[in-house]
Amino acid sequence: MPRICRPVHLMEPAAEPVPVVECDVCGALVKQRAEACAVGDMSKATDCNVEIRRHPHPEREG
Repeated sequence: MPRICRPVHLMEPAAEPVPVVECDVCGALVKQRAEACAVGDMSKATDCNVEIRRHPHPEREG
């Protein structure tokens, strides 16, 4: 019988970051993330998530 291999997660996958609604940079990254996911490029989608998380906004600081 064939053995089924499943992906290994060391922890729960992080939730997608929430972009700031009025930020053009966040909006562009959300669009790029959606396009990457649509073609199965999860590496690029993850890169977009990292950039959204790291993109500074005054209300996020503190």
